[in-house]
Amino acid sequence: MAATTHTVTNQVPPLVGYDVYTADRALSEAVERHIEPGVLPGAREELGALGRAAGSAQAQEWGAQANEHPPVLRTHDRYGNRIDEVEFHPSWHRLLGHAVAAGLTDAWGRPAGHVRRAAGFLVWTQAEAGHGCPLSMTHAAVPALRTDPVLAAEWEPKLTSYVYEEGLRPAPEKAGVLFGMGMTEKQGGTDVRSNTTRAEPLSGEGEYLLTGHKWFCSAPMSDGFLVLAQAPGGLTCFLVPRVLPDGTRNVFAIQRLKDKLGNKSNASGEVEFDGTWARRVGEEGRGVRTIIEMVAATRLDCVVGSAALMRQAVAQAIHHATYRSAFGGLLTDKPLMRNVLADLALESEAATVLAMRLASAYDTDTEEERAFLRIAVPAAKYWVTKRCTPVVGEALECLGGNGYVEESGMPRLLREAPLNSIWEGSGNVQALDVLRALQREPQALDAFLREVGKARGADHRLDAAIKDLLTELADLEGIEARARRLVERMALVLQGSLLVRWAPPEVSDAFCASRLGRDWGTAFGTLPHSLDLASVVARARPVAE
Repeated sequence: MAATTHTVTNQVPPLVGYDVYTADRALSEAVERHIEPGVLPGAREELGALGRAAGSAQAQEWGAQANEHPPVLRTHDRYGNRIDEVEFHPSWHRLLGHAVAAGLTDAWGRPAGHVRRAAGFLVWTQAEAGHGCPLSMTHAAVPALRTDPVLAAEWEPKLTSYVYEEGLRPAPEKAGVLFGMGMTEKQGGTDVRSNTTRAEPLSGEGEYLLTGHKWFCSAPMSDGFLVLAQAPGGLTCFLVPRVLPDGTRNVFAIQRLKDKLGNKSNASGEVEFDGTWARRVGEEGRGVRTIIEMVAATRLDCVVGSAALMRQAVAQAIHHATYRSAFGGLLTDKPLMRNVLADLALESEAATVLAMRLASAYDTDTEEERAFLRIAVPAAKYWVTKRCTPVVGEALECLGGNGYVEESGMPRLLREAPLNSIWEGSGNVQALDVLRALQREPQALDAFLREVGKARGADHRLDAAIKDLLTELADLEGIEARARRLVERMALVLQGSLLVRWAPPEVSDAFCASRLGRDWGTAFGTLPHSLDLASVVARARPVAE
């Protein structure tokens, strides 16, 4: 018998059954801005369909199930034969299948491909973030493989396929494949040049046998991998297929799967090579240069993925405050809560606008845009991924105790939030990479300054921030110790410039006043009270259809 005192009131309905894409005005406006009119109708249609799928109850259930039932390593079959397979819950495969069918591994060969894919990645990641790893690796492998036209012709059509086929079989027998990556080793970490994995040449052109280990191997269930190993000519990039052309398994011993803080749905493993057959990609001794384009593409995905996590967290917080009552009114109408929500919304929109601007630069692919990306990608990767964890944590707090409960979905977002700041080079790596570009590639700084200069004269706080940045760039004394400070300012100035040019006045005004004008505290919810915060929150509200 139900207790007579148990009456459920003032509970927020789930944020479900809505179009994740069209409800995100910052994202949909960026797509309209960066895609040419002839391609735009098709992009709108595909992103709207993906947005409705991402906001559906079914996709949300898939995401929960894939994380509640993490992958399991099967090293041997019942007879004791080594198989090294990773077993996933069916929901993982459904998520991946939907993502591949939506073109999230195809950016390099279709009109506005990078903007369309980045927007789709930002939308679909909000359903579940873990399976973004193989999607990102597969997408990013294409530019590295293009250094070898023969390998590119063999693998690129399957990497960019819209068909997902689970299971290990020879690649020629599959309509689509996924790729992973292995660079990190126990003794080296980020210092990949200290890798000890050996590559011994065989008689066949470009064929080698690898011996060694990888401390972190991304997506170990994939059909192929790009790895680094020491060849006679130095550190070199190699392609390692899981299944050889004759149907036998390549030597790829998965020793264990990592027990991670978050990213539970996705497998990350330690693997051993012992006479593992591989094909060389690029020239011997140029492994880092060969694989660097893959790294750059995955770094952009870190920015997009963090923007997605922020957007979903902020959407949940605003949705909650829109329906939850306290102290005689809705939370969203309370001045202090409105300040917190507006502050979070600013961070989310700035991340989204920056991510989409970077994607558009890949599509434009001019010398100017390539120079811009050289600095903008590591700067954005540094800053946006750093902001993700505090944004998600504050958004969780907006739900109070309800947000701390697993059923809300917020704890999964919070566990996922730190990953992109670590993946593909942590904060110091990104900051030092920006310094290298500043010191060795003056055209990159010129392109960056031309980009931020497009908004000069539109906001006095932005103008002052650009001037201060130029002063800091002119002072090279102790530059390495100041690298994080410098890169943070570069990222903020770039975000401010983009928002001044493209966001509504209430958004750009609030961003420039707080992030550039420094009329801001050290926690979210400390924006100047005189700003139009209600409009900022209303713009970011995810309106269910």
